[in-house]
Parts: sequence; C-alpha cells; structure tokens
Amino acid sequence: MNTRWLSPPGREEILGGPALRTMFRIGGPAVLAAVLHTAYNLTDAIFIGLLPGGAPQAVMAGIQISWPFVWFLVSFIGGFVGAVVTALVSQNIGARRPEAANVALNQLFTISVVASVVLGIVGFAFMPQALRFFIHEPAVTEQASLYMRIIFLGLPTMMLPRLFSDALSATGDTLTPLLIILVGVLLNIPLDAALVLGLWGLPQLGISGAAIATVIAQAVSTAIFLAIFWRKRGALHLDRAALKVQRAWVGRTFRIGLPAALGQSSVALGFVVMMVGIGKLGNAVAALSGYGVADRVFGLLFIATDGLGVGITTMIGQALGAGLLDRTREVARKGMQALFLIVVLEAAFVYFARVPLLRIFIHGDAAGAADSLREGIRFIELFAASMPFLSAFFAAQAIYRGSGHNVPSAILGILRLWVFRIPLSYVFAFVLGMGSDGVWIGMSASNVLSGLVALGYLAWKGGWQRSRIDPPASEEATA
Repeated sequence: MNTRWLSPPGREEILGGPALRTMFRIGGPAVLAAVLHTAYNLTDAIFIGLLPGGAPQAVMAGIQISWPFVWFLVSFIGGFVGAVVTALVSQNIGARRPEAANVALNQLFTISVVASVVLGIVGFAFMPQALRFFIHEPAVTEQASLYMRIIFLGLPTMMLPRLFSDALSATGDTLTPLLIILVGVLLNIPLDAALVLGLWGLPQLGISGAAIATVIAQAVSTAIFLAIFWRKRGALHLDRAALKVQRAWVGRTFRIGLPAALGQSSVALGFVVMMVGIGKLGNAVAALSGYGVADRVFGLLFIATDGLGVGITTMIGQALGAGLLDRTREVARKGMQALFLIVVLEAAFVYFARVPLLRIFIHGDAAGAADSLREGIRFIELFAASMPFLSAFFAAQAIYRGSGHNVPSAILGILRLWVFRIPLSYVFAFVLGMGSDGVWIGMSASNVLSGLVALGYLAWKGGWQRSRIDPPASEEATA
C-alpha cells in the first residue's frame, strides 16, 4: 500500500514536485479539516431543528445572526495572527530558517492568548446591547445573545487551534490539524445531542446547549494542540524563552498583519451590515432563516476551494522564501485554473440539488418553514450563476496571503463588500423595491465585479512576487 498520500509533503516536494499534485496533497487534508470545522455549526443547526415541534424561526435566525458579530470581533486579531504566522513560517521554512519560523509562532501565541481573553470579556459584556441596536426583532436578539455570550467566554479555545493549524499548514502539514479537529467534532456531536435536546437525563438547553457543546469540544482540541507543541519535536514548538514579545518582531508583524486584520474585520463588519439590511426587509425572519440555511450549504461547497487555497498559500510562501520566482508563478497560474474548475462544478451541483439540500435543515413541521425554504431556494437560484467569478477572488486571497502582501487582499475584500455588495443590495432591494430578491441579486453582482477586479489586479500589480524575508541568493541554482 502506498502511504505517501498519508504523510505531508516535504520542503523539496513543495518547491520542486508536480505543482497540482502537491497542491492537492496539502489541500486535501485541509478540505477535510474544513468540512469537520463546518460540522460544528451544522451540528448546531441540525440538532436545534430536531427540537420537539421544530425549531422556531427566531432560533434559526438567531444562530445566523450570531456568527457575523462573533466574526467581526475576532477577525481583527485572528486576521493579524493568521496572516503573520502563515507568511513568516512558510517563507522561513522555504529559506531553511526553522528557528525564525519557530520564533514567529511563539510571538503570535502570546498575542493570541492575550487578545482572545480581552475580546472574550468585551464580547460577553457588550454584545447583547449591540444586538438590540442592530436587530429590531426581540425574539431573534434574545436567542442570539444566549448563544454568543457563551461563545465569547470560550473564545481562547477557538483562537488557539486556528493559530496552530495555520502554523502547521505553512510547513505543509495539514494532516495533524485534520486529526485534531476530527476529535473535536466527534466529541461535539454527542454533546450537542445531549445538551440541545436534553438526552441522557440532562436538561434541554436549546441554543445555549449548542454553544456549550462547541466550547467544550474546542477546548479539547486546544488541549491536544498544546500537548503536541510543548513536546518540542520538530521545527515548531512552544518555547518559554521565546514567548515574551520581542521588539525586533513588532514592526515586521504589524506590516504584514495589520492590513490583513483591517481587511478581515472590515469585511466581517460588512457582513454584519448585510444582516442588518436583511433584517429590515418586510419578510425579515423568513429571509434571515432561509438565507442562513442556504449560506451554510454554500459554506460546505466553498470548503473545497478554501482547502485548495491552503495549498496555494503554503506553496507560494515557501517558493518565495526560497527565491524561486518561476515556481511561484507556476503555482499561482495552475492554482487559479484548478479553482475555476472546482467552483464551476460546485455551482452546478448546488443549483440542481438546491431543494433536497435545503430540506436537510428546514423541516416541514417547523413554523414558517415554507417561507424560509422559498427564500433559500431563491437565493441559490440567483447566487449560483455568479460563483465561477469568485474563483479569481479566492485565488487572489490565497496568493497574497502566502506572499505576506496583505494590502491588496484587504482592498479586494473591502471592494467586494463595501463598494459592490452593500450598495448594490440596498439599491435593488429598497430603492428599486425588489425586496429579498434585490438583496440576492446585489450579492451575485458583487461576486462578478470583485472576481473581475481581482483577476485584473493580480495581472497588473506584481508586488506579490516579492518575499517578506531575505531569501538566500543561491537557492534558485541549488534547487
């Protein structure tokens, strides 16, 4: 039996092996890990939908409302940490500087712990008031508050696995994060069943039980990661001497991480504004719940593109670190082609299977189920046609992330949400009076425009082909 596919590719294969095959070897486990990570949210939705009598629309809408707000508060530090650790670890590994890669991991571990504790306290204290300010549906805000306050208390357990996963992926190892996330998901499923539905003598906690189950499962994954990184095996490990933040790293990390943090948090805020806009429609509850379920379906499909993006990012970073510009361009070109093909297939699948896919989450006996199903179907019909254009946007994000040049990435993200999606959705929905259809059309149009802009920007600006470290001058010849 050939066990090669069960082990991560080494540096030499990443820099010199067949580009697409290596990309998929890195991205394959990342795809499965993302599927498992998405299972946390899907499991919540499925078990809440199994509550006796069906889940009220307010509960389903409450979960959908929750994540943009959580995402906004964690995106700044999460984007900062993820961008820096990905770029510096991958490029230093490519340049044969494992010690520098390990220092980057330790510095960012300290930042992640402090930031997640502070953000968790802030979110727990102020999120209920923020929800009432933005969303004027008391039943929805009540359910969202129950869910989010528990999530914020466990915020460190969500930030640290992301840091460790990004660091390992930058070395080409996406298998270890996959296995650890699998443990968390396998634990989350019975916990969700027990705490949401009140099985095995436990109280029926509903949406609060879903949040508690998620935090417990993530805490177990965090503990496993910590145990691995404290053992000091391999290039990356936790080192007490390196955990204290060093001034020499501050400037570089802020140059790389701050644009990514601002870009991701502004994009997250844009999704919050989108939720607020949908919440002002005449059929707000049905639109929110239908869109929420359809969005989960698309989230599952985009897992494949996200996983391949991890492969592109890792290979771009290591090739730039090694000074291999021809390899860098090859990975970018073939990665974009592969992403386009995958997204086209995803769009066709979700369009033709839209009804059975949505019925997995929307049950016929739930209140308002027919309205929610109708909105979800309509969203998919209008959104699917624009998906192929997103492949260029996804490719640009992966390329810029690997290169560590995050200003263009932030600009593209802001254009997609603030320049295209929000204004167009508002005009179609409220100015032209098209209602929820107008929101879905505006979202679709923003995908087309942002994809075209991303493609043109990559071709016009070649700054992403410069490393954020000083690569060895002789690497091109020795490779």
